[in-house]
Amino acid sequence: MIAVVAFDLFGGTVVNATRSAKRRFHRPGRSRLHHFAFVAAHVQPFALALLVPGFGWISAGVVHALTLAGAVCVLIAPADLRRPVAFAVSALAITAATTSVAVPGEPAWFAPVLLIKLPAHLLPER
Repeated sequence: MIAVVAFDLFGGTVVNATRSAKRRFHRPGRSRLHHFAFVAAHVQPFALALLVPGFGWISAGVVHALTLAGAVCVLIAPADLRRPVAFAVSALAITAATTSVAVPGEPAWFAPVLLIKLPAHLLPER
C-alpha cells in the first residue's frame, strides 16, 4: 500500500511540474472548482489511516485539511501571487503537519510530499 501511494505522490510531484501537465490541467474551460476537486480527491491520507498501523484518523484529517486549506489559499490569491503563496502554504503546512500529528517513521515522508505535489498542480505555466 505504501509503495502505491509513494509511486503516485512522487510521480505526481514530478509530473505536476511539467509544461505538458500544466497545459492539460490549465486548459481552457478548467475552473478553480476543477482544481480544488483534484486536490480534494487526493484521499490517500485516509487510505493510510485505514491500512498503516500508527497513522491515525486524526493525522489523516489534519493532513487532508492542511492540503485543502493550502489549495484554497493558492486558488484565491491574485494570479501574480499564486507561486509565492503556494510555496508559503507548502512550507507552513509541512511545518504544521510534521509538528502537530504523530505518524510512524516509515510514512513520515508522506505529508511533506503530498503538500508539495498538490500546490504544484495549482500553478499554471506562464
